[in-house]
This record gives sequence, C-alpha cells and structure tokens, in this order.
Amino acid sequence: MHMADALLSPSVAIVMYATSISAIGYAIHKIKEDELTEKRLPIMAVTGALVFAAQMINFTIPGTGSSGHIVGGILLAALIGGYPALLTIASVLIIQCLFFADGGLLALGCNIFNMGVLPCLVAYPLVFKPLRQNGKHLALATILATVVGLQLGAFSVVLETFVSGITELPFATFALLMQPIHLAIGIVEGIVTVAILRFVYQMRPEILISAGQRAALASGVSLKKVIVALTLITILVSGGLSIYASKNPDGLEWAIAKTTGSTELEAQGEAFSVSAALQKSLAVFPDYEIINANEKSIFQSISLPGIIGSVLACTLVGAAGILLAKIKKWKRTVTNE
Repeated sequence: MHMADALLSPSVAIVMYATSISAIGYAIHKIKEDELTEKRLPIMAVTGALVFAAQMINFTIPGTGSSGHIVGGILLAALIGGYPALLTIASVLIIQCLFFADGGLLALGCNIFNMGVLPCLVAYPLVFKPLRQNGKHLALATILATVVGLQLGAFSVVLETFVSGITELPFATFALLMQPIHLAIGIVEGIVTVAILRFVYQMRPEILISAGQRAALASGVSLKKVIVALTLITILVSGGLSIYASKNPDGLEWAIAKTTGSTELEAQGEAFSVSAALQKSLAVFPDYEIINANEKSIFQSISLPGIIGSVLACTLVGAAGILLAKIKKWKRTVTNE
C-alpha cells in the first residue's frame, strides 16, 4: 500500500508530512522509559527488521490477480506498545523510501500516516486493547484490529487522492475497489500476525503482557530465545521466502489498474521531478534490485537487498530507541535535580 508521488498533489503531501511528523513527535513524547529498557530495545530492533522483511514479500490473493503484503502495525504494537510501534514502522518506511525507492518521497508522509499512525495509534488502542482485556481473545483482537487498521489506511489513500484532485481515480470507483481487496489482505495479515504473536506468547507471555501494560519487563525474564527465534524468522523471510514473492500487483496497484488500465499514473510538475531525482540519487537498491552503471539489474533475486534492508532497519530502529532512551533518562535526571 505504498503510495507513489503521482497519487498526490504537493499541497496534500506537505499537509500529510506535517500530520505524520506531529504524530511521531506525540508518540515520542508519550513513550515511557519502561518501554525503552535494555530488555525491550532488542525486541524493538528485531521486530523492525522483521516488518521490513515482511513488507517486502507479497502474497497472492486468489482469484483476483492481486497481491498484498503485511503492514505490521498491529504486530509491532502488540509486541512493543503503540507508541514505540509507530516510531519503528516510521523508521522502516523511511528506509524503504530512501534506499529502496519503495513509495514516493513526496508521499512518505502519507505512507507513514496510512501504515503507521492509523494502525498503531487508532486500531491498536481502540480495537486490539479493549478486546484483549484480561489476556483473552488474542486471535479475535488481532485479526479485527489488523483489518480495521488496513481498512482505515486504504480509505485514507482514497481520500488523499480525491483531495489531491487525481481525476483519473474517481472517488466512488476507487473506494469500491480499494476496500474489498484490502479486506482480503487484512484477513491474511491478521492470521499471520496471530501465528507470530501466539508463537511469542508461548515462549514469553511477559512480552505481550508488559507491552499492553506499558511496563518494564522483569529483570529475571530472559529474552534470548525469543530474540534468536525472531531473528531466524527475519532471515528466513528476507532471504528465503523472497524467492516465492508474488509478482502480481499489490492491492493499491491493482485498484489503480482496474480504474485506469495502468498500475501507475504519470506525475508532471517541478515538485515531482525534484522528488524523483532526489529519490533516485539516494536509492541504493531501487525496487529491491542491484543495478549496474547501465541501470540494469545484475541480481534478480530480492533476497540480498532484503537481508541488507533488514539489517538497516534493525540498526536504525535500535539506534533511535537507544537515543530516545538516553534523552528520556537525561530529562528525568534534570527534573529530579
């Protein structure tokens, strides 16, 4: 569901940048020290890498000619809490945009809002947490929250294109295509997310419990097995399952193609030209490929770029968490003095 620049007007892109930056700032303000302990930060980093890998792998939606990928907002929120989850998924989307040209540079604010803010700050607290009270209904809470988050994100895409004046995508037609296909994608993502959360819960239920309570993990709780297991899953997804990734257009591209006859729209104007040129200069692995000097792919599999991207995501998320933890600790020290 990564939006391209051509789906937006520059004015809408600026507004959505401001909205997403404000939401990230709010999340940073609300994150508690207990959510950034030495035990919690490794989970935050490795799940960031896992979500990067999972977003890279498209799965086929049978009978549609479309595909989808895991967004990961509810997965992250359930494991590390809603506010840290937004920070994590924003980091993943920034890496995808800058280094892999996945999603437009102008559209980055929209993508963070649609795939980060809505699931982490809306669907998670309003759907997942109430259903998950007293530690029950994990599957129901996860699937319903995932579907709601994805439906909100898909409809947000429709609204953003409508307000941008993209006449090639009539509001009613586009919405009637976007919502059902992302309902199917959301159900699949929900089932996968349930499987991962149950796996973690069986190993260390304290992870999900403490994330829901926004509390620190007890000092005696060992997370080594969980971290190793999540790391191995990430390697398997980015380095192995990437071979079997669907080549079908994703839900957004499919809806655009059904409406316009093409999976992509042309963007004209100086803002789009500058954005495209800047993104091209930054993208080391455009479209998850290794490109030579003649702009031809020299490595057809996305496994190597996927592994590199997962390492980048893990590093950036971990560094952001450590920096924020130090800032929070410093502020507490200054306040106490």
